[in-house]
Amino acid sequence: MNFTLKIMGTASAMPISDRNPSAQVLSVHGRLFLIDCGEGTQQQLRRQKLSFLKIEAVFLSHLHGDHVFGIFGLLSTMAMLGRTQELHIYAPPAFGDVLRFFLSSFGDGIAYEIIHHPLEMQAPEVVHTSRYVEVRAFPLRHKIECYGFRFDELVPRRRPSNEPFRARSYAYCSDTMPFPELAEWVKGVDILYHESTYPAEMADKAAARFHSTSLQAAECARDAGVGRLLLGHYSSRVRDLSVYAREAQAVFPDTVAADDGDTFDF
Repeated sequence: MNFTLKIMGTASAMPISDRNPSAQVLSVHGRLFLIDCGEGTQQQLRRQKLSFLKIEAVFLSHLHGDHVFGIFGLLSTMAMLGRTQELHIYAPPAFGDVLRFFLSSFGDGIAYEIIHHPLEMQAPEVVHTSRYVEVRAFPLRHKIECYGFRFDELVPRRRPSNEPFRARSYAYCSDTMPFPELAEWVKGVDILYHESTYPAEMADKAAARFHSTSLQAAECARDAGVGRLLLGHYSSRVRDLSVYAREAQAVFPDTVAADDGDTFDF
């Protein structure tokens, strides 16, 4: 019964040659959940040997291009592969206009239903429940409407009564500046992904652009009592990821500067 995270992209807005924009896939008992969908996500799915047709739901944090520009190609490819199962997309309300444009311009041949669930909460709310996982969305603090996601594993309905079971959990916090409630909302998760666009010496840029530093991400992880912290969404100005890791590890030792292609088993 796997609970595995695969990192598709760790870059921020500016394209660079060896790093893709934001996208991740969480595999829960063989079911795939795509979190954000920057450019190049299709190629990354191929490299990771992940099935497009096993994606049960898509979670889009916000409508900045580095988080959504890959969705058009992905939806088209799913159609070419013969998808018939409905696809649920959880995204801010403005995604409705994006989806309508896509379907009106490129929707011929799409035989599956795409269901947009608008995110409009002020505190964590359950937005998706399936057989093995429950997903909550919660607001982040960014230039535009933006949301994070928490995935909590559910106890399997059928398992040997003498088999020990501990539910696993993951939280994804993309573009956000620090705010007090966040640590409570991601409290105790096994792994927290928290954007760290800038190192601490660029804190002024982080504040001006509603982002976080690696130090601020580590402080959130510490306050939330999480198991492990993953950093990502790196500025193109910083190419050495160890800069981020060293800074965060001084506050929260179990920190990893995630890179494209990394896999984390819970």
